[in-house]
Amino acid sequence: MPIRPVRPLLVLLPLFLFGCEGALSAGASFRGAWKDLPGAAPFEPSLIHRLQTAVASRGPGYRPRSRHLNRDGSAVYTNRLVLEASPYLIQHAHNPVNWYPWGDEAFETARSMGRPVLLSVGYSTCHWCHVMEEESFEDEEIAGFLNAHYVAIKVDREERPDVDGVYMAAIQSLSRRGGWPMTVWLTPDRKPFYGGTYFPARAGDRGSAVGFLTLLEKLAEAYRTPGNSLVRTADEVTRTLQADFAASSPGDLPGPRLLRGAAEIYRARFDPENGGLAGPMKFPSGLPIRFLLRHHRRTGDAALLKMAVLTLQKMTGGGIHDQVGGGFHRYSTDSRWLVPHFEKMLYDNALIALDALEAYQATGRGEFARLAREILAYAQREMSSPRGGFYSATDADSPGPGGRREEGRFFTWTPEEIDAAVGKARGDLVRDYYGVTQRGNLEGRSVLHVAMPLEDVARRLGISSEKAREEVETSKELLEAARRKRPPPFRDEKILTAWNGLMISALSRGGLVLGEDALTRRAARCADLLLQSARRGGRLLRAVPEAGAPRAGTLSDYAFLIAGLLDLYEASGEPRRLRQALELDAVLQKHFEDPVRGGFFLTADDGEKLLAREKPAYDGAEPSGNSVAVMNLLRLHEFTTEDRFRERAVRALRSQAKLLADSPAALSEMLLAADFLLDTPREIVLIVPASRRDAAAFLTRLASVYAPNRVLVVAAEGRDREEQQKLVPYLAGKTALRGKTTAYVCEKRVCRLPTTDPVAFGRLLEKVEPLPADPLARRRAESTGRSE
Repeated sequence: MPIRPVRPLLVLLPLFLFGCEGALSAGASFRGAWKDLPGAAPFEPSLIHRLQTAVASRGPGYRPRSRHLNRDGSAVYTNRLVLEASPYLIQHAHNPVNWYPWGDEAFETARSMGRPVLLSVGYSTCHWCHVMEEESFEDEEIAGFLNAHYVAIKVDREERPDVDGVYMAAIQSLSRRGGWPMTVWLTPDRKPFYGGTYFPARAGDRGSAVGFLTLLEKLAEAYRTPGNSLVRTADEVTRTLQADFAASSPGDLPGPRLLRGAAEIYRARFDPENGGLAGPMKFPSGLPIRFLLRHHRRTGDAALLKMAVLTLQKMTGGGIHDQVGGGFHRYSTDSRWLVPHFEKMLYDNALIALDALEAYQATGRGEFARLAREILAYAQREMSSPRGGFYSATDADSPGPGGRREEGRFFTWTPEEIDAAVGKARGDLVRDYYGVTQRGNLEGRSVLHVAMPLEDVARRLGISSEKAREEVETSKELLEAARRKRPPPFRDEKILTAWNGLMISALSRGGLVLGEDALTRRAARCADLLLQSARRGGRLLRAVPEAGAPRAGTLSDYAFLIAGLLDLYEASGEPRRLRQALELDAVLQKHFEDPVRGGFFLTADDGEKLLAREKPAYDGAEPSGNSVAVMNLLRLHEFTTEDRFRERAVRALRSQAKLLADSPAALSEMLLAADFLLDTPREIVLIVPASRRDAAAFLTRLASVYAPNRVLVVAAEGRDREEQQKLVPYLAGKTALRGKTTAYVCEKRVCRLPTTDPVAFGRLLEKVEPLPADPLARRRAESTGRSE
């Protein structure tokens, strides 16, 4: 389950809760007679007409996602969520609950009726969100009580990370844990007084002492009681929340001691058998691969490299990795990366691809290059929009026999299904290699994983390793073909700006490291879509709009897309990409940056005013916008030579100084920026006489060297050179010597002698500046007469 960071807030109430995480089915048009929602006042005729029109507009293929259906397949119930664009909200559009979307109408209704608000937050591919929907929100008795005593609001956390962030912090202040679905009780003025995550429908369900219906009844009664304490509790939670979100005073700039301390934390928590962090579940983001690789580079600590390599290898061989179709599932429910929650998120796969690319550069192992290629191929095949963007996620659940949704059904196998797909001649090999048994490892079915080394399987079957490898590759194609005949999981087709920014980075770096220009071109196509369709008046939107009101972009949308554009600039050499990044950074500075204490707020200064304005400070499944923004500023400083970018980066780092000092593992992505700052980054300039193709030998050499703390400028002689020189001033005076591609490797604007020899260029790149000793540690050592 996804665990959000626990903020150091007062525990105010005991809770009975489960900490849990978590399709749009197809469509009949509106044909059935209108039926009022249980417990709710009848809708106005004008609203009914709008709802009926919205259903009809979805076309004859639309199938309401509800168990309450008329004989003709139309929905018995329809609520306001059918007017929304979010796939998650549309999933709930035919619950018998009188759902409202987030907005003033819902809270004004609650205020006028004197009712509390029930806020439910989730996302479309969340398994436990689906469970709570089926158990509670599709239950007519529970819906009837909810409609009669509350105003119910449903929020897609992927569309509204600002709403999610505020109320997740509140839940953590109450319960010391968090996850999705998130369930919060609010006053009509939006203040939280109770909440949790997933609640079973009734007392006794899943062993619970208190069920959701009981909580609804007791809290509604308490709220109606004159002089009740719930309003006071809401005020106290809100004050605590606002104090927590208030920016802390800037601290000292992080030094080498921070990086060494973080490395020791990860070393102490490492699982030496399975890789990743020790514990009952495994998240791909739990152990920051790229930080370990960087720290190994600067310190020579071989154990850190081994930790990174083992983790990637175990993940790749585990069930969390889709062995047939490629890509990675959200997280593993066990310590061996074996049985995942089966949703696949775009951001996870973009970030793991970046891990694999850097591991390939740091080790030279082809297995990591293959992994990166496979992830990027999966994203282009399964998650790609015809318009050029990438979809958000696919569900954990898919239809099984009888149409009942089952978690992981699409991805799991029985021995008989394996034999039917690949033939009996290959069946033994496939079943042995992927660990498919009659008993299975998930409710009688098997999650494919590398159960034994292929060499051992080959020896057992009396064939060569090469033959076994050929058979496995052929079998994967046959398994994928068989799997395509199954009903697929639901795919959330939102094109989120932030997550697409991460994929632009992965594709661009893939194009550069793997030498595959097609990946760079695919990244460029995605960037063009976002800049054309997810921008209004120079301001980013949260997603490429499909219908309904577009949502304003948040910090992560700007930070991740800027990072993607900088990576695309390095991979393509197109000056416009650097210019686009600078334009977006100007908006970020004006509307999101804290000019006094440093760092960035999640929302713009002219956006909706919530209970508090969050300044994200946690790197979890996704990096925080602040961490990525700091690295962007450091890179922009190296490209442009303008000190203002470095000064802003330093202020942002200092704004997080206390958290970095107290819990560096909470900001693992920001550690990369700290390492960049504490290194001497290189400015690598390639001047090519005609086109980027002339630089191929140099780029191949660059790809073979692990040098993460650098910027790359490829400038072709021609009409773009003047524009590029305005953006990158140190291009002035650099020429292609004797008509050949010429490399300039510089530090602090001072360059080594230029070279036209790719081998000599590679030697210049291999120099590593060791991580400086901690000055405080050195002084302590000197005071006691010991050497550092």
